[in-house]
Amino acid sequence: MKNDESFIEVDSFQRAKHSQLISGDVFLSQKVKQEGRIVSVLSDGLGSGVKASVLASITATMALKFAASAMDIRSSAEIIMDTLPICSVRKISYSTFTVVDMASTGETRIIEHGNPPFLLVRPNGEVSIAKTEVRPQRWHDRVISFSTFDVQREDRIVFFSDGITQAGMGEFPTPLGWGLNNVEKFVRDKIDRYPYISARELSRLLVAKAEEVDGLTAKDDITCGVVYFRSPRQLLVMTGAPFNRAHDHDLAKMAEFTTGRKVICGGTTANIVSRLLNRVIQIDMRQKVDPKVPPSARMEGFELVTEGTLTLGEVARLLEEGFAPEEMKSNAAVRLATMLLDSDIVKFAVGTRINEAHQDPNIPVELDLRRNIVKRIARLLESKHMKRILIQYL
Repeated sequence: MKNDESFIEVDSFQRAKHSQLISGDVFLSQKVKQEGRIVSVLSDGLGSGVKASVLASITATMALKFAASAMDIRSSAEIIMDTLPICSVRKISYSTFTVVDMASTGETRIIEHGNPPFLLVRPNGEVSIAKTEVRPQRWHDRVISFSTFDVQREDRIVFFSDGITQAGMGEFPTPLGWGLNNVEKFVRDKIDRYPYISARELSRLLVAKAEEVDGLTAKDDITCGVVYFRSPRQLLVMTGAPFNRAHDHDLAKMAEFTTGRKVICGGTTANIVSRLLNRVIQIDMRQKVDPKVPPSARMEGFELVTEGTLTLGEVARLLEEGFAPEEMKSNAAVRLATMLLDSDIVKFAVGTRINEAHQDPNIPVELDLRRNIVKRIARLLESKHMKRILIQYL
């Protein structure tokens, strides 16, 4: 990897309005691989619940498609507004949206309609962004804001629905709502205290704070998206022994010389590395016994050492279900899944030697072969979390 390479981390978090089973806010992201861009859209539908969710889903899906194709802003906005159904009560079709389109070079364009203004947070610096306002031809009462600029490493773009800025509205401390200034102050304070806080963690903290301002009962849908432009964080996950035992030394060299954080998944893999690098494997006796996931271990130079296929299978399940690490009891799978989400470039080194234990007919049917589980995890990380994935078979 080149030293000048940068990475775009994108993540979001949301809470539905109290008593609603579904959020009326929708957040979508798409990677345009051939152009090195990531497009993210946050849409807030009129009202709350299912109706709002449908409006927001239509808007977000169309805005994402138009932005990815670089279609003209006015034309895109008009098509979206023409498509939305008319509310039978208010006689309007309305769904707000914020589109963040960022290239790997840092070139960024943002389109806004109806949502609170986005925040561009640059550590130790204030940034002023010029915005151009346009009005769709057939919708003169609607204003679309458009801005283009270049981000620098460690810049974050934070954007959110009005459930955040209007949190606490009508309450004594915040009669007009929490407000944009307080939101920005909160975000800057978190970044000052934790300079390398991830987009995932920052979005969760902001939503949790807005919910707290609302008296721990969300009075509206609350959603936050964060785009973080930074040097990539790398993670190597080694799992499985090489097909040819003569290549065990190559596995050990990879373990010793790869930069970034490293994890071993599998007892055989750990024993090979331990033997060839002369490093001791120690079971972590501080952890509580978990019936689902075998305990983890420690080895010098590695962030985590776990059992293999069972743990990876549980990681795949957690990623599929969209787990929240802070709300779960820690075990080897939760720790590994959290590390995957906090990394930008993940390389899997997958050994293809057959493990006799997996041929046991007593092993559950859903226990896939190691490489298939890795493929599931890789697909989830790429499609849902915009991670860059490399898989090397040994």
